[in-house]
Amino acid sequence: MALRHAVLAALLDEELSGYQLVKAFDLGVANFWHAQPQQVYAELTRLEKDGLITGREVVQDTRPNKRLFQVTDAGLAELDRFAATAAKPSFLRDDLIVKVQAADHVDTPTLIARLTERSALAQAKVELFGKILRGMRGDRTEEEFLRHGERIGPYLTCLRGLAFEQGNRDWCERTITVLRERGDADVPR
Repeated sequence: MALRHAVLAALLDEELSGYQLVKAFDLGVANFWHAQPQQVYAELTRLEKDGLITGREVVQDTRPNKRLFQVTDAGLAELDRFAATAAKPSFLRDDLIVKVQAADHVDTPTLIARLTERSALAQAKVELFGKILRGMRGDRTEEEFLRHGERIGPYLTCLRGLAFEQGNRDWCERTITVLRERGDADVPR
C-alpha cells in the first residue's frame, strides 16, 4: 500500500485541509498507516497533480487562507483498483519485541519499565478508540451500527486498531508478569 491510498481513503467522507488530514491520520488512519506531516503534505501535492484529488482555496478573515481537498472520480477509480489488488501480508517490526527477545541477557527492571510504558500507551489508545467508536455509532448498539450505519469502513478499521492495542497491552502485561515471576524464582529463599 502506498501513502496515496491512505490519503485518498481519509478524504472519502469530507473535504479536509492538510492540517485536518494530518489530525485525521493521528486519530484514525494511524492505526493502520503512519506518516509524518510533511509526507502527508507532499502526497497531497502529488495527488492533486495526478488528478486524484482537487483542492480549493478558502479565504479566511482572521487566519491564513487554507486549501480543502476532496477525492475526484479518478481518485475513486484508483481506490477501486487498489481494493481489487491482492493484499500483501503484514509483518511486525517493533524494537520492544527485539528487547524482549534479549530478555535473558538485558537488565530486567529496565525491560519491565519499557513494557510498562508501552502498556500505558496502548491503554491510552484503547480508551481513545473506544471514545471514537462510541462517537461514530451514536446511540446505536455496535450491531445496529454495523448492520445499518452509513459508512462502516472507518468503524471497522477503528475496531482493528482497538484490537491491536488491546493485544499490545495484554502482551505487555503478560510479559511483565512472566519477567517478574522469573525474577522472584531466581532469588534464593
